[in-house]
Amino acid sequence: MTKAAPDGRGRDDPGGSRSEKKRKAILDAATEIFLVNGYLGTNMDEIAARSAVSKQTVYKHFTSKEALFVEIVSSMTDMAGDLVHEEAPAVDSENVAAYLEDYAFRQLYIVLTPRIMQLRRLVIGEVPRFPELAKVLYERGPMRAIATLARIFETLKARGVLAFEDAERTAAHFNWLVMSTPLNRAMLLGDDAIPGLEELRKEAHEGVRVFLAAYGA
Repeated sequence: MTKAAPDGRGRDDPGGSRSEKKRKAILDAATEIFLVNGYLGTNMDEIAARSAVSKQTVYKHFTSKEALFVEIVSSMTDMAGDLVHEEAPAVDSENVAAYLEDYAFRQLYIVLTPRIMQLRRLVIGEVPRFPELAKVLYERGPMRAIATLARIFETLKARGVLAFEDAERTAAHFNWLVMSTPLNRAMLLGDDAIPGLEELRKEAHEGVRVFLAAYGA
């Protein structure tokens, strides 16, 4: 027989893991529905049914459809950013071209996925309704990438590998040299226009080549 913990939970459910599983199920179901149906085409009844919980449970975790939508955009953007920036290898100034190409490829590969592209299109379409949400996507997406790159470039400058005056402007140039063409194509032409691995590596290589021609010490 399971002995109850002082807070009323069973010892088999430490820290409310059952509640966390329900929250995750709701987020997973809602993400799929929002990305397919858009904000207006999504309702909480469908989310509850898809996640196999009651509608009351959905509202217990998320007070409104808007709150759920905001959580999805924030968490998806943060997760993609973490994969690009926090899990990148340590700065390598011995072979800076190879290091930057690898970094650029990681960024392209992670950002240019159908789910992230669908999310960006969805948020752009909802800018009149949720202007602050577009700001969240921008700050946790491109702005975070540029700020992280600026710190990396300051390190490379200190090691005598790069030469520039403004780290953030330099980072913006790098970011959009690499991202602009494939990102715009995927955003406007749909998931079928997302480049394959070979093309992503070529975009990374060419972007870094032009960047180092301008900023290599």
